[in-house]
This record gives sequence, C-alpha cells and structure tokens, in this order.
Amino acid sequence: MAGMRQWLANLFGGWFQLRRRFPAALLDEMAGAIAEGERQHLGEVCFAVESRLSPRAVFDGLDARRRAEQVFAQLRVWDTEHNTGVLFYVLMAEHRIEIVADRGIARRVAQAEWDTVCARVRDHFAAGHWREGALAGIASAHALLREHFPSDGQDNPDERPNRPVLL
Repeated sequence: MAGMRQWLANLFGGWFQLRRRFPAALLDEMAGAIAEGERQHLGEVCFAVESRLSPRAVFDGLDARRRAEQVFAQLRVWDTEHNTGVLFYVLMAEHRIEIVADRGIARRVAQAEWDTVCARVRDHFAAGHWREGALAGIASAHALLREHFPSDGQDNPDERPNRPVLL
C-alpha cells in the first residue's frame, strides 16, 4: 500500500539527518552557485529542503508534488518580473526531488528536461553525494535557463533569496 509506505517513510525515514546532509557550509556554497548562475540568465533559482511531512498531512493526502507547489507559493518563487522562478524541492524522508517552474519557464522548457535534472540529483543523493547532487542540480537548472532565458546583457536584479531554505 503506497499510502502506508509514504506514512512510514515520513514517520521513520532518515529525516533527522537534515542538518548533517545540508550543513551551513554547503548552504553557503549552494547560495554562491545560485547567485553566480543567475548572472547569466533571467531566471531565479530557489532551493528548499524539508525533512518530512507530518503524519497528519500524509493522512490527509499531501504528497511531495503538492507540497512542492505549496512551498513554491510560500516562498513566492512566482514573484519575478518575467515569471521565471524555479524551485528545487527535496523531501528527505521520501527521497523525492520535485522541480516546480513558473509559467514563463513552463512555456519553453519541457517537463521531461526537468525530470532529467531530478533524476541526476536523485542519483547523486542515493549514492550519499549530497553536495555533488545539489550543485549538479543547480548547474543543470542554470544551463536550461541560459538556453531559454539568456540575459543578453540585460540587467537581472536578484528577485528571490539565493540561500537554500531548510523547512
């Protein structure tokens, strides 16, 4: 039963390792990678990591994708001039990575491209390479955004915080 597995994962999964897998030094490095990449395109990249969902939320039917969409709204990733915000959402207990792209990006970047990025990050994380996975995901997002939303010398103000959020 998928619901029971999800509930157990959120109750007993390795969610308690959040700060060990994403220490302050890695968050600083990720923020730097996000800031550097955003200078080359018109997008805004955000990264959020959540240890687990509450048992009640799981019981009520909340899944990683819906939670990612909630976090996208909560962090106001949509609040950019060109509708070019992208959220990486990691749900540690369920080993799920979701990417939510704003409507400006969704018109140009196929979901299959984001799914490929998610798979790359997931492979790194599964091997215990948290730093490499996070940075590879950020670099892949920047590559897609450079291709579809190059800055072409336009000023791109930093509209969203670059530091990853631990929820």
